[in-house]
Amino acid sequence: MLKDITLGQYYPVDSVIHRLDPRVKLFGTLIYIICLFVSDHVAGFALMTALLAGVIFLSKVPFSYMVRGLKAILLLLVIAGAFNLFLTPGEAAFTLWKISVTRQGIRSALLMIFRMVYLIIGTSIMTLTTTPNQLTDGLEKSLSVLNYIHVPVHEIAMMMSIALRFIPILIEETDKIMKAQMARGADFEKRGLINKAKAMVPLLVPLFVSAFRRANDLALAMEARCYHGGEGRTKMKPLHYRRVDGVAYLLILLALVASIVVAVLF
Repeated sequence: MLKDITLGQYYPVDSVIHRLDPRVKLFGTLIYIICLFVSDHVAGFALMTALLAGVIFLSKVPFSYMVRGLKAILLLLVIAGAFNLFLTPGEAAFTLWKISVTRQGIRSALLMIFRMVYLIIGTSIMTLTTTPNQLTDGLEKSLSVLNYIHVPVHEIAMMMSIALRFIPILIEETDKIMKAQMARGADFEKRGLINKAKAMVPLLVPLFVSAFRRANDLALAMEARCYHGGEGRTKMKPLHYRRVDGVAYLLILLALVASIVVAVLF
């Protein structure tokens, strides 16, 4: 299960999406999320499907690798779908025992599930095709205007980059702890949600100790290298827009306009 979590992982391959400026991918992801929540009709989701399929094809990241990340949120999908299915008022479609399922509830549940699945896959493309350092540089450059109102943009971008970098590290650390405890007789395959939750409790203490130890080591390493924030620092690889980035921006804006038009017409 832990190996199925793809958030924060980078998939190294040479593709058009990988070579795009990180600012383009950040902007594109934001527009994609807006388009996703604007769409509430079959035509809108068909447009999002075509857009997502095209980006996945250009990224050269295997679709099976992206879908692996959905296993980690399967329970969340079921819970969100169930709440929308049974708690949405409207015209009754059928009755399940003493609970009435409405047509509006079925539509709302399907919309929620599709949106969450598309959201996870779409945002995963950004992290799978962009290294943490590129994300940090892109986010810092995009929000640099906030420096004029004394917002610590560099520190915020650095924290987000470190958090993304630590996700796969902590997943690997959790897997090692689980295997060590299983070798000592621990059972993590118990049936039932409550039993599984109780079995995971012994993992928390060593995992937190390991996380704090790694954070302390990182702080000492940054201090030993005389790190004092982003003021006056230069970039080894400064960001520059290219022609392909301009084309990508144009396609992103066209997708936004098309999504709004479809939402208005349908």
